[in-house]
Amino acid sequence: MTIQCDTATSTPEEIVQAEAPLPSKAGAREWLGLALLALPTLMLGLDLTFLPLTLPALAVDLQPTSTEALWILDVSGFMLGGFLITMGTLGDRIGRRRLLMIGMVAFAVASSLAAFATSTTMLIAARAALGIAAATLMPSTLALISDLFRDPRERALAFGIWATLFGVGYALGPAGGGFLIERFWWGAAFLIPVPLAALLLIFARSLLPEHRASDRASLDFLSVGLSLVAMLSTIHGVKEIARFGITPEAVIAISVGVAVGLVFVWRQNRLADPLLDLRLFSNRAFSASLIVLLVGLIAVGGTMMLTAQYLQLVAGQPPFLTGLWMGLAALGMIAGGIGAPIIARRIRPGFVVASSLALSVMGYLMLAAVGQGVVDLGLVIAGLALAYLGNGAIAALGTDLVVGSAPPKKAGSASAMSETVQDIGVSLGIAILGSIATVIYRRTLFDSLPDALPEDIGVAVGDSLWAASAIAAELPAGLIEDARSAFVAGFHSAAIFSAVSVTVLVILAAVALRHVGTIGRSD
Repeated sequence: MTIQCDTATSTPEEIVQAEAPLPSKAGAREWLGLALLALPTLMLGLDLTFLPLTLPALAVDLQPTSTEALWILDVSGFMLGGFLITMGTLGDRIGRRRLLMIGMVAFAVASSLAAFATSTTMLIAARAALGIAAATLMPSTLALISDLFRDPRERALAFGIWATLFGVGYALGPAGGGFLIERFWWGAAFLIPVPLAALLLIFARSLLPEHRASDRASLDFLSVGLSLVAMLSTIHGVKEIARFGITPEAVIAISVGVAVGLVFVWRQNRLADPLLDLRLFSNRAFSASLIVLLVGLIAVGGTMMLTAQYLQLVAGQPPFLTGLWMGLAALGMIAGGIGAPIIARRIRPGFVVASSLALSVMGYLMLAAVGQGVVDLGLVIAGLALAYLGNGAIAALGTDLVVGSAPPKKAGSASAMSETVQDIGVSLGIAILGSIATVIYRRTLFDSLPDALPEDIGVAVGDSLWAASAIAAELPAGLIEDARSAFVAGFHSAAIFSAVSVTVLVILAAVALRHVGTIGRSD
């Protein structure tokens, strides 16, 4: 079935307000379609959360530097963020279901290459390819949900289920990944997408509608190039400043990114059918929701990575138990993703989001208080669960507000913007919070390093805790404990940064989204 969009030219009002045909209730086919769309959603949740568990094994096998380790973790997210707008717009043109099927095949192939990587360079390249493939999946998935569910309450619940399924991926990723790492090798977890891709390809044509806007112009490849250069240059500069301070390379990178970004904005304003329709940002709910999603994911993305390292390298938990603990915490995301849309039927979404984020602030403050004892394990899990709770709420309600603000023919682009800020947020969180923790780790540990320590061992210990743990048998007595204490100090600093950032979001959500009526009502 092909759904052809209205060919009339969109007015500014149409851009900022979704078209409102009489909503029809979803049937069995629509809900089965949502179940099928769970596969790429679960897959991306798994991919995001099992990867931090592989770092200790990677440190022994591929021996990455701390910089290479950060690139392994976040290059996929950077490429995903860079290509999301392009892929969302491409899906609107060639068909969202078609793009989803292409992306699933590409993701499975790239995952297989990552599983059998023999060097850090090969793994980073495979992760970059995974990011590009993933960019085809998320906007297609969200736009197809919008196509399947026209009733506002059903659509909000569907987005809540989507956020919940992402939370299930968060929960299963650490446990499943940890099990595979312990039983096989670190690359085994990358093979999970292969059977999931096969299932989607079998049932996609029978359960998912096709949707393409036949009246939209072809892609503007200059805009694609400008968006990639602007984003990647800026993010590279931010990473350099966080790691080495203000350097000429960082200043040049950020300057190039800002300059190219301004050119990109100028070009979008001149195109009749732009890659990124800036008129969408005139909707206050749209803009505020994107900010909440971006900053919220910065906080939770970096915290997730650091918590996985804490559990393994400080608390001494093996990968499988680490996965179980993190999976238990991820139940908070499931509660937020399902509960928030239901509560928002009676309480305005802005207040639901603000309340959920206030609980997340409590979680980050709990993480800022952990030590190295056994009793601190429960504090870590409870704190992470509260952080996940807020994330589930903003993923469900924020996505609904963003996608619901756009007309159907722009749903793919709107979905892509929602996913762009979320995935950039996770990647920036890994880079920023990881760099904050690394800086504090090195400053705290510096005075503890013996003068007679061999240079190569000193470099490894000063690089990161996972590098120090890999050579723990060669270290002088007490030095590995000093390294763990230094890591905990960095963990505290990152958690405080997250708590302050999310506190600002609590105020923003309560103020900027207060005008949005309860779900299913127009007031």
